[in-house]
Amino acid sequence: MPPSHEPSEPGEQIYLPESSWAPLFFAVGVAAMICGIYAEGFMLRGWVYVIVGAIFALAALASLVNGTIRSFFRLPRRQRVRGAVLPAATLRSSSKRG
Repeated sequence: MPPSHEPSEPGEQIYLPESSWAPLFFAVGVAAMICGIYAEGFMLRGWVYVIVGAIFALAALASLVNGTIRSFFRLPRRQRVRGAVLPAATLRSSSKRG
């Protein structure tokens, strides 16, 4: 490529969220609650599975929400704009009135 057509630097930064085990624990909690409905009499009473699953699901949901809030407030408030400025264009009517 000729030097005049080199790509410019990116204009925006991308901030990825941190990895988390909370979605897995949320899914396990919901699965335990559903299994508690149908697993009456399997090793433990069904309501035990529902309570343990609800505790897992609520704790994981709280962790997801807190992590989202933390990552949102960690972002910079303003980014420096490094993109190209679009030129101003005049709008002209294509049909003549009169």
